[in-house]
Amino acid sequence: MGPVRESFIFEFLYCHLSLEASCSSVRIINIAFIPESLSWISFSLTAFFWIFVFVNAALVGVLALIWGERRLIGKFQARLGPNRWGPLGLFTPVADAIKVMFKEDIEPTLSDKLIYVLAPILMVVPVFMIFPIIPYGAKTFLTNISVGVVFVLAITSINSLSVLMAGWASGNRFAIIGGIRAVAMLLSYEIPMGISAAGVVIVAGSLSLSGVVDSQVIPNAIFQPLGFITFLIASTAELNRSPFDITEAESELVAGYMTDYSSMKFGLFYLGEFMATIASSAIIVTFYFSGWRGPSFIPSEIWFLAKWIGVIAIFIWFRATFPRLRIDQIMSLAWKGLFELSLINVLVLALMIAIWPDPTGMQLLLMTAINWIVFLASVYIFGKILSPNLTGNKIKKRSVIYGLD
Repeated sequence: MGPVRESFIFEFLYCHLSLEASCSSVRIINIAFIPESLSWISFSLTAFFWIFVFVNAALVGVLALIWGERRLIGKFQARLGPNRWGPLGLFTPVADAIKVMFKEDIEPTLSDKLIYVLAPILMVVPVFMIFPIIPYGAKTFLTNISVGVVFVLAITSINSLSVLMAGWASGNRFAIIGGIRAVAMLLSYEIPMGISAAGVVIVAGSLSLSGVVDSQVIPNAIFQPLGFITFLIASTAELNRSPFDITEAESELVAGYMTDYSSMKFGLFYLGEFMATIASSAIIVTFYFSGWRGPSFIPSEIWFLAKWIGVIAIFIWFRATFPRLRIDQIMSLAWKGLFELSLINVLVLALMIAIWPDPTGMQLLLMTAINWIVFLASVYIFGKILSPNLTGNKIKKRSVIYGLD
């Protein structure tokens, strides 16, 4: 079967288990004991080990994010944040997890039992599938699939199904309405997010995540700012984070699709949303911040981690700063703003790549300048179109015309 040659972390462990002759140059310590004829055992053990590592790393990452978000929002809002359980409140997420586990698990009488149980599982499990394909370093990834961009977009869209299942299975009219409204928002923002990702693919000429990283001589966040902004905003909406968190806001339809969930079922939704934030931040780093690339005197994994934390901090900043939007404002932003902006970005990129298929350094700078001009002009024009003042003036004029003033 042989090791996965492109992935160092997989190959390293595999070669320390298997006696395969081609692994001799990889081994640091000769402790291999599984014959080459049973290489499938080496492969299975290696896969199981790394799955175990990735799953538990994701869970620990969620605990760290919950603590970090509370502390950072505390700083934004001039308050302490968690500071009771453990030093600097480090054990607060652990206390929350224990509390959720021991809460009473109440299941509605009119619920569809099977779908009611599957919905929170479907929220969590797909997110785990994103982490193994992210290139955290030059060779630090578990697998490199040739259609990584499509895979990521497909996996991130599954949460819409989970939300709809949760709302429908509860047998509660508030949960059903909240679930349907949430799905309408999620589907609306998946479209500009997918189109923005198409701009990344056009520039990279590859659907592989490693290919996307390698193609970024200039980070895409600088090279195509319009695509970056549309993708970032659409990702925020897909994550149900402020200012798009109407799906479970206390003042909006009780708690939306999660109204009838308690104990660990509720905890799984909570876990899935925070884990999705971590995964989406890793995707944004890969798509728009050159992934692990950086000056060689610092390990590539450290560069990726620093960028990763920076993008997560942006999501936290959004939550601490922007007020919650109404559903009409959210849908208007998706269909009258981000959808058109993402199309403009892809059109401009396609034209420039057609003119300069293999751009030099000066041509890349020229393309970047053109993208920034398009970005500033587009944001100004669509800002005017979506401006509340402009809409208010139109309403006032109509009131005068029709004698309603």
